[in-house]
Amino acid sequence: MSDATVRMRMARVEGAQLAHLVDDFRELVGADRDVEDPAIVRLVPDPYPEDDEASRAFRDATRDDLLDRRALDADIMRTALAGMRGDIGDMTQSEAFTEHDIDIPLSDVDAWMRTLTALRLVIAERLGIQSDDDHDPEDARYGVYDWLGYRLELTIEAADQLL
Repeated sequence: MSDATVRMRMARVEGAQLAHLVDDFRELVGADRDVEDPAIVRLVPDPYPEDDEASRAFRDATRDDLLDRRALDADIMRTALAGMRGDIGDMTQSEAFTEHDIDIPLSDVDAWMRTLTALRLVIAERLGIQSDDDHDPEDARYGVYDWLGYRLELTIEAADQLL
């Protein structure tokens, strides 16, 4: 079953946009990360919200390993999306909306799900989304957040079909 793959179908413009988002995310969690950035803080869980000292000690002990893992996960996605890269502005409408298959080895699916989830957390932080009440589906800025949720759902459904 090691040869099993999840096939994701997406338009070239979607793949290019996703590749761009993953590149930005990779830069955010890369070696020169700003651990004070609220998006980075949101990516690092706080298991002791009632105990500042314990929370700080936990974050200090686990943050770098967790963010390094997120960077490796993003690299897995970057590799899979390599063929989808391109300048969106240079694509004809036909090129932009032509659908392509991306085959994701089953062993890489968890990295995709973690990265899509992390991207949503970063965007939620940037938009100030803390709960469903903070999300305005009529506001176009939330479209990428929703689209990443849709892509995450498709990834989960495709993986479930193989299991």
